[in-house]
Amino acid sequence: MHAVTEPSTRRPLLRSWALMALLLTIATAAGMLLDAHVSLTSQAMVYVLAVVIAAYTLAWLPSVVCAVGAVVALSFFFVPPRWTFAVDGEENIVALFAMLFVAVSISHLAAALRRQTATARINEARARQLQELSSALADSGTPEEVIRLGQATLDTAFAGPNLLALQQPDGHLDLPPHQTALGDGLRCCMQEAAVLGPGTGRWPGLDAWYLPLGTPGAMSGAACVQNVAAADHDGRAHAQGICALLAQTLWRLRLAASMLAAQNEAHRQQIQSTFLAAISHDLRTPLAALMGAASSLQTQRDRLSPAEQDRLLASLVGEANYLSALTENTLQLVRLNNAAQPLARDWESMEEIVGTVLTRFRRSAPARKITVRLAAGLPLIRVDPVLVAQLITNLLDNAVKYSNGVIDLVVRAGPDAMQIAVKDRGTAISEDRYQAIFEPYARDDRSGQRGAGLGLALCRAIAEAHGGNLTLRQRSGGGNSFSFSLPLEPVPAAQELP
Repeated sequence: MHAVTEPSTRRPLLRSWALMALLLTIATAAGMLLDAHVSLTSQAMVYVLAVVIAAYTLAWLPSVVCAVGAVVALSFFFVPPRWTFAVDGEENIVALFAMLFVAVSISHLAAALRRQTATARINEARARQLQELSSALADSGTPEEVIRLGQATLDTAFAGPNLLALQQPDGHLDLPPHQTALGDGLRCCMQEAAVLGPGTGRWPGLDAWYLPLGTPGAMSGAACVQNVAAADHDGRAHAQGICALLAQTLWRLRLAASMLAAQNEAHRQQIQSTFLAAISHDLRTPLAALMGAASSLQTQRDRLSPAEQDRLLASLVGEANYLSALTENTLQLVRLNNAAQPLARDWESMEEIVGTVLTRFRRSAPARKITVRLAAGLPLIRVDPVLVAQLITNLLDNAVKYSNGVIDLVVRAGPDAMQIAVKDRGTAISEDRYQAIFEPYARDDRSGQRGAGLGLALCRAIAEAHGGNLTLRQRSGGGNSFSFSLPLEPVPAAQELP
């Protein structure tokens, strides 16, 4: 391993020393060429030029050696007596020492300038990295995406290895199994809400920085940057800047989630209030009619004719049926909107569901004609049969209320979904009401029919609970077509029809 890495580390050093020797050789050769035309001071300036070039291109040690070598070469080749290191005259000695001081000073200043330039470039790169991270975090929508961006940024900025850990709602850190040893440091920096590690005054014996993601009362996790130096103050500040951006974004997401939950709760409360107001209004009229009819039959039966008694009994049955339908729609809508449990689905035959609905429908509306078209070979479908039957029943009741002609019920199967449509010849609903008519408590005043406005809302809720949708369109020739789709799934072999 060492045999492979040593040449790669020696090459830049050898090139530096070779370049230094080349600069001194060129300066000496130039001095020889100009010897007959210029003074010793001009020859010294040639060596100063070589020292300046070395100071700006080489490391500090080769540049200092070049400065000393320039003075030695000037003394040996050009200062009388030549070809010796002896110096004739105090003036030449002062000149040599002055040149040595100038050369070393230039090397020192150039090295400091190189360090400042390198630091400025690093700071510029770090500032650009923070800007890019900030822009990326502005578009992030999940804590996992924030952690992924932060991990990539830390890995780019530091050799690492680096680790980011989110704090779970129960207070525990989400650590990989092979990084559990870092848990103590991460938890401690979160408790103290301060950076731990080299150069911080806290746990200085470590070789890693532990940085909290957040402030007291708003902590979201912690970060660990390993293999760092105590003197790298700028690097630690950069790591803190990265963690500050991550913490702000994580806290923003948490606040946004809290605000959304609060808005949903407020919306739920508003729906409940509207629900109670609507139900109380729609229950009051049929209850009053029931009480009036029942009271009349109880107190005045002997004075009522058989026809009047039949009328009151029919009113009782009608109002009871209305209350039953209203209560069923209300309970199902509330259950679908608030239930956390999945639907009780099973493999069912759509022919049987439609047959059950039609049997009940013909008893409740024997005078209405309905045309049924079922495609041949309909596959089994995995649904809650009670809910799907209620959906079809509500659509048929809606068609009975708002139309007088024949009602068409069409069932067909496509490659991915089964389509069920209920079509009437009533007054066409305008397109600007296509969405509003499916909202709870939305009423249609086309025929003056009463209702709570829950039927179509429940129909859409049932369709969506099964993974489908409910749509409305106008029929050619007049009328409306309500169509809902139910997704088809592969039927297990044991469930196939014979």
